[in-house]
Amino acid sequence: MKIGRVVGTVVSTINSPVFDNRKLLLCDLLGTDGRPTGGYTIAVDAVDAGAGEVVLILDEGTGARQIVQQRTAPIRAVIVGIVDEMVVDGALVVAPGM
Repeated sequence: MKIGRVVGTVVSTINSPVFDNRKLLLCDLLGTDGRPTGGYTIAVDAVDAGAGEVVLILDEGTGARQIVQQRTAPIRAVIVGIVDEMVVDGALVVAPGM
């Protein structure tokens, strides 16, 4: 699992049918301090996340395919949750509006 912040959408006119009617979101990956690590991922949205939201990303192909109920889909990452807050070592790192 990874934590990320949705920074945009990805639009593709030619793609695998498994992506039909599914949003692809561009997410900056966040470290345990809540700051961007410099990495990013593109993930299928399973929870109707929006721009600016901090999300929980399942970044493992088999689990991702199970979420979208496809055995052989070309999917690696899926957004499976929206983070309300993140506390690390007793300190609030991520909260709404941060």
